[in-house]
This record gives sequence, C-alpha cells and structure tokens, in this order.
Amino acid sequence: QVQLVESGGGMVQAGDSLRLSCVASIRTFIYNNMAWFRQAPGKEREFVAAIRWSGGIRYYAASAKGRFTISGDSAKNTVYLQMNSLKPEDTAVYYCAATTRLNWSSSSDFGSWGQGTQVTVSS
Repeated sequence: QVQLVESGGGMVQAGDSLRLSCVASIRTFIYNNMAWFRQAPGKEREFVAAIRWSGGIRYYAASAKGRFTISGDSAKNTVYLQMNSLKPEDTAVYYCAATTRLNWSSSSDFGSWGQGTQVTVSS
C-alpha cells in the first residue's frame, strides 16, 4: 500500500503564499495522475488541482486557476502545490491523492490518499 505524506500547511494571512508537498513512498510514475483536494469544515471534499505525469498536463479548479500551481518531481516522488494570494476561503485540510487511472472524473477515482495538512488563512 502506497503512502502519501503531505506537509507544508500552516497559518498565514490573506495574500500570503504556501507550498504544500506530497511525498509518495513508491515511485510516482506508476500513477498516471496525482492531485490535490481540500475539505473545509462542514463542506464536502473538493478538487483543487491535478497533474498527469505523461505530458505534464495540469488541471485546476476555477478557484485555484491563476493562483495555485501544481508541479511534480518524479526523481523525488514528490508533488507540490504552490499557493499564492491566499484567501480566507482557501482555509481547509488539503489532501494529496493518486490514481493509476489514465482518466478520472471525481475523487472516487483516486485510490491512494494522504492524511492531509491544515491550511488556515486569516483575513
């Protein structure tokens, strides 16, 4: 069973930046896609960003586009989420996820999940 371990969360002010990291216990190339999701208190988990290793294709939620950047370093088995211009509404637990599926449509298509890292943005 692969392990995904997130880090980099914290408490920041609106407008600040954070970079989240997700380290996989096995080589990331076995996964076609890796992604970041988030869940705020009282809300459902939502998609933030994803990267397809083949071709480096990136996908973003509308709320993340222009402010967040997902990237990966296969040599380090690591995926990053650079978050800039953070807003209070970005406050959530951020989860890293991985799937061997080439195509995915929802969080249920991701079979491996990390434990999450808390991001809190104050106004």
